[in-house]
Amino acid sequence: MHFFQLQRRRLLSACLSLLICSGLVNGADQPSLTKDQIKQFLLTAKVIASHQSSKGITSPWRLTLSDGTITHDASFQAIDEHKTSMQLATGGTELNFVDSYKYNIAAYALAELLGMDDMVPVYVERKWQGNAGSLSWWLPVKMDEADRRKQQIFAPDSDAWNKQMYKIRVFDQLVYDNDPNLTNVLIGQNWELYRVDFSRAFRLKKDLRNPDDLVRCDRQLLEKLKALDAAQLAEKTKHYLSKDEVKAVMARRDKIVERFQKLVAEKGENEILY
Repeated sequence: MHFFQLQRRRLLSACLSLLICSGLVNGADQPSLTKDQIKQFLLTAKVIASHQSSKGITSPWRLTLSDGTITHDASFQAIDEHKTSMQLATGGTELNFVDSYKYNIAAYALAELLGMDDMVPVYVERKWQGNAGSLSWWLPVKMDEADRRKQQIFAPDSDAWNKQMYKIRVFDQLVYDNDPNLTNVLIGQNWELYRVDFSRAFRLKKDLRNPDDLVRCDRQLLEKLKALDAAQLAEKTKHYLSKDEVKAVMARRDKIVERFQKLVAEKGENEILY
């Protein structure tokens, strides 16, 4: 049963990513909207079509929205599971297990605070067919990182690619995603990277999940991390993160900053920051 649960989770993520990867078709043209306009569109535009990505009532849906002028697709995820304990496929047990759409919205809010909202799609909370869930702007991407590795395709500019990946790794350590998945790293038409699906993130652990993943950091991102304020984060995520979850984010922030400061001291600023 545990194996089945893991396989089901992987299948849903893969199906969601494949649907996003096909986003150049049927309403996924990219109108020139600000992030605030995108949020307003997602919150208010009429749902004119829907398609379930795979079998099962918890599967994500692809919705086509229109406000009469703009038509665009969005991904709707309504999962919100809370369990006192969860037996994992690895054999371990996770206490206070949560798998929730609310973490998608919290992740976008955090990305905004860090100036990384160009790498995370806009997420808002919206009800559809009586269920609350996260609704995200459909991205025009050509593949996910799992497909890229499988096909052994390489970015034309490895330096630009690596710098984007370093930022995603920092973000992953900050949000502590308990289900890291290469299908959740999406690749755009011009090799821009996006990170999606955070429903198993924001665990209460105050240590970093994989500190060795942190090898280089964008200078502006590091400054934003240093300036991240717990009260501001709590206010921006007040409907989506608990006080303890905010505290855990801040504790991980401290360890990320501490690690990069140590690396700079050991190897020099130019080797670590860019």
